[in-house]
Amino acid sequence: MFSEEELREISVLKRGDDYVEVLCGCTSHRYGDAVAKLRVSSSGQLQIACDCTPGCPEDKLTPAAFEKHSGRETSKKWKNNIWIIVDGEKVPVVKTALLKYYNQSLKHANGSHKSGHRDEFIICTECNKERRFRLRSKEECRSYHDALANAHWKCSGIPFDKFSCDDDEERASRRVYMGCLRSPTCRGCTSCVCFGCEICRFSDCSCQTCIDFTRNAKA
Repeated sequence: MFSEEELREISVLKRGDDYVEVLCGCTSHRYGDAVAKLRVSSSGQLQIACDCTPGCPEDKLTPAAFEKHSGRETSKKWKNNIWIIVDGEKVPVVKTALLKYYNQSLKHANGSHKSGHRDEFIICTECNKERRFRLRSKEECRSYHDALANAHWKCSGIPFDKFSCDDDEERASRRVYMGCLRSPTCRGCTSCVCFGCEICRFSDCSCQTCIDFTRNAKA
């Protein structure tokens, strides 16, 4: 993932084939340092496991959520406010090579990323049948996004086709996750899942996932 030069003098806690885990933190003038572990994946995903207090349960925070959780007074600038230990000093993460894959992911999202969304399925709460959602456009992604948030979603809620619970379930042979980013034979590995782009995240949505993406994109 990263060369020895890129990670030189950074406090690396763990290295894997497709990720690296480093010591990080965020400083609040009121509460002091909140120390955590930042996991950087080759897919561009950033996840933070907080260790601000013993037994802190927050272990899959986005950078923006960790910045807020730490009590940072001037938030929404996580690239500058979250620091990494480099040669014993606190250095803003934006000044390191750790955002290389994250930035590449954003550039990809602004280009042709929409073809990389695989098909998804939602189970009807009334008939218990799985219904396919194609994610090729922003409108289709929004329909899936809203349906996923609806705890009482039913077949009649599919916007682009007329479905009812009486219709047959899609044959198992056709239940293939399409649009794989890496291989046409893939059936849904985590490397092929979009963790957020301008096609499937919405600035007018109040869910935490969309809020975090909007904040990160503006940071």
